[in-house]
Amino acid sequence: MPHPSDSVEANRQENITRILDAAERLFRHYGYSKTNVADIARDLDMSPANIYRFFSSKTEIHQALCARMLNASYEQALEISRLPLSAADRLRRYAHGQHKLTVETMLDEQKVHEMVVVAIEREWHVIEKHIDRIDELISGIIRDGISAGEFADQHPGTAARCFTASLLTLCHPQMVAQCLAKENRPNPDELIQFAINALKK
Repeated sequence: MPHPSDSVEANRQENITRILDAAERLFRHYGYSKTNVADIARDLDMSPANIYRFFSSKTEIHQALCARMLNASYEQALEISRLPLSAADRLRRYAHGQHKLTVETMLDEQKVHEMVVVAIEREWHVIEKHIDRIDELISGIIRDGISAGEFADQHPGTAARCFTASLLTLCHPQMVAQCLAKENRPNPDELIQFAINALKK
């Protein structure tokens, strides 16, 4: 028999999900700066006070949404890291996947791009946590590559940080936006291959 506290927690999570879904829908439609807590409450047919039972501010809602988006990015990377492929092929798939996700989710939908830019500019902990988790995943792939003789013997953690940093123009929304139409920038294939080659030195 379910414990009463389980039911309370399930109800709480359901309300949080509803609030986040509504907020994301409104942010995507009207833009982050043009949407406030009262708009989210109105969309859910509830009072702003009820929203504040779960989130202390619009910023906290935004942080939770940002964490949810970044988690989707992490899950994609995690799935790729577990594929039965060479380390180089997994890194290549990871880089192409992150670039595709950035272009489709964060640039093609301009209102979503606004949300991400605000989060990056404010240096929220959810961004830093995501970077650390991704670096840990990439470190594991590079460690596999070193063990298999694909990559030179090196510190996997340092190599992972350097690898992800070298691909910022493919994964950082603002940098991707600036570089997409530039003919004097390396294309994704060129940049990814260069970064993988660096691990073999």
